[in-house]
Amino acid sequence: MAKLKLASIADDKPVKITVELPAPLHRDLVRYAEILARESGRSSADPSRLIAPMLEWFIATDRGFAKAKKGQA
Repeated sequence: MAKLKLASIADDKPVKITVELPAPLHRDLVRYAEILARESGRSSADPSRLIAPMLEWFIATDRGFAKAKKGQA
């Protein structure tokens, strides 16, 4: 069993944006959604719903961003 960095997708009111992704990245998102569904025992998630939690995780773990953000406060 793979250990994925995302455990679940929060159900929150979204803000709609349009993003173009390279085809290989989209294929990886589809695969990630399939693996996440298999490991969580749920039906396959819409790959586009993975983008927000992945970006949140990326931003939360970016030390340079945290330092710059703290410096602006």
